[in-house]
Amino acid sequence: MAFFKRIGLFVLTNVLVMVTIGIVWSIVSHFLGLAGLNSYIPFLMAFCLVWGMGGAFISLLMSKWMTKMFHGVQIIDPQNQNPELRSLVNTVHELARRAKLPKMPEVGIYESPDVNAFATGPSKGNALVAVSTGLLQRMSKDEVEGVLGHEVAHIANGDMVTMTLIQGIVNAFAMFFSRILAGLVASNVDEKFREIVRFAVTILGDIAFTMLGSIVVNYYSRKREFRADIGGAKFASREKMIAALRKLQAAYELPIPADDTATGTLKISNRDKGGLAGLFMTHPRLEDRIDALQRARI
Repeated sequence: MAFFKRIGLFVLTNVLVMVTIGIVWSIVSHFLGLAGLNSYIPFLMAFCLVWGMGGAFISLLMSKWMTKMFHGVQIIDPQNQNPELRSLVNTVHELARRAKLPKMPEVGIYESPDVNAFATGPSKGNALVAVSTGLLQRMSKDEVEGVLGHEVAHIANGDMVTMTLIQGIVNAFAMFFSRILAGLVASNVDEKFREIVRFAVTILGDIAFTMLGSIVVNYYSRKREFRADIGGAKFASREKMIAALRKLQAAYELPIPADDTATGTLKISNRDKGGLAGLFMTHPRLEDRIDALQRARI
């Protein structure tokens, strides 16, 4: 489960969607006698582009529902009688007004000792900002505002849509290469086993190439964190944003119970990793983010 923590729920959902598409197409094409078209490169390229982008956008449309289910996020009514929860909603809505969002995002809370928050949703007018109970317990009001400013900046920047477009291109290449590989492998197998081998290699290739493509997706994810930090500084303040990052830095120096349900690509932070694992990280080092924010012109 630690691997899923690194790649994030969006990528995990996308892999499941792509594998489902691959299985359905393999079955349908076999019974309709269309399997031979997979060797026709122009057709294969068009098919992969359409279904690759389609899979990414299906993942995007499912993003709010998936994160609510995955984390058990409880949506907070703006008229909630609890003053702390009502203040949380009011803070998000005020930041959203500063960011000129077309519609106020939903605000939710989920049970987790992890000090974190995330934003998701298919559009600027249909978004969700959720915070963990651990964050509310361990951060001051100003630090929480800095975190919320960062998440609202993700929405204002349209990061989920941009990430979906990148993921769609990665999907298309993954589907294309997996089918080319499946054709090459199957051509060297006895004819009575050829379709079974083609099917198996295609599905395994979809998974492997999509996971490999997540390196590209996560590279963009790390870049967008710097932009969201700048946005958080604009909507809250530089001081509150830096204070929030420093608190995250301090919090992650302490042992935190394992959280296998972390939504890597959506959260404000993730643990620093080096080496090969660093290629799958969705967030840059907190030290680098603080340094960049201190030097940034806002």
